[in-house]
Amino acid sequence: MNHPHRDNAEPRRTASVGGHLVAVLVYDGVKLLDVAGPAEVFAEANRLGADYRVALVSPTGEDVTTSIGIRIAVNGGPDFQTAPHTFLVAGGDIYPRTAVPRDLVDAAATVSVGAKRVASICTGAFILAEAGLLDGKRATTHWKVAHILASRYPLTRVEPDAIYVRDGTTYTSAGVSAGIDLALALVEEDHGSDLTREVARALVVYLQRAGGQSQFSAPLQGSPPRTPALRSIVDLVTAEPSSNHSLTELADHLNLSPRHLTRLFRDELSTTPARYVESIRFDIAKALLDRGHTATQAAERAGFPSYEALRRVFARELEMSPAAYQRRFRTAHRSETATGHATRS
Repeated sequence: MNHPHRDNAEPRRTASVGGHLVAVLVYDGVKLLDVAGPAEVFAEANRLGADYRVALVSPTGEDVTTSIGIRIAVNGGPDFQTAPHTFLVAGGDIYPRTAVPRDLVDAAATVSVGAKRVASICTGAFILAEAGLLDGKRATTHWKVAHILASRYPLTRVEPDAIYVRDGTTYTSAGVSAGIDLALALVEEDHGSDLTREVARALVVYLQRAGGQSQFSAPLQGSPPRTPALRSIVDLVTAEPSSNHSLTELADHLNLSPRHLTRLFRDELSTTPARYVESIRFDIAKALLDRGHTATQAAERAGFPSYEALRRVFARELEMSPAAYQRRFRTAHRSETATGHATRS
């Protein structure tokens, strides 16, 4: 992949007056929350004594239209002023569906020169990667497209479950609201935990979220395996999660040898049959918890031998218990008021 040549670029002088300059690269189709979320974090930090100055930059210097049709004004093009201290690239649904255009790649490369730290929000990682700014680095992006980032940019070590990743002075974050998490981390780096905790409280968000992106992923919505035999296993386990799905049983069902089936899992999915069955049951259990079942019921119906077995998987995958997951994500049912009248729409 051809990346812009930045080695011979003339470094711009880093902004030293007018506060800490944060430049945000925007473009037509950018997600508004990817821009507004971090900007609100910096604005709130300013109210508590910080001195951030946010500037929006577009590849052409012209105003842009967001993914929801709202037009936002920008401060200029990639070289409109001195280099920022912090450079953020916002995400948008348009990438990775289409190739990142050359003017956007060039803009990212230009603004990054002289920046003390470079970061992306959500699919903004694809723009950084196309500009060569993630080569040899650890990174993350939205869980739905993390596998595309990994396959398209093999020089980048993608961590699909992370809320945000720091590798040296390069930062990447997961989908949409994770830009707020990233901005809080940047503020904490600059001003410490006390001020950052007050920012989080004012915005009514967690200073540091427990667990990774897995807790937000839609159950059973990943890309199906390419191999028909493996796809049939998804259907089989989903239909009867509590049945015996040992390696021997699965192999007999598919008329394959256990060794051949194990090799199929290893080659295509980089996992074992047992771990894959467990992952399907885990997704089913999450869906049951979302619908209001108790953790014990979810464990039984999803095919786990006990609640304790389910709890261990939750601890490993999400760093929280099934009960904590349910408190955070269960559907909010309308309850009866103090007068005894039910409130229903």
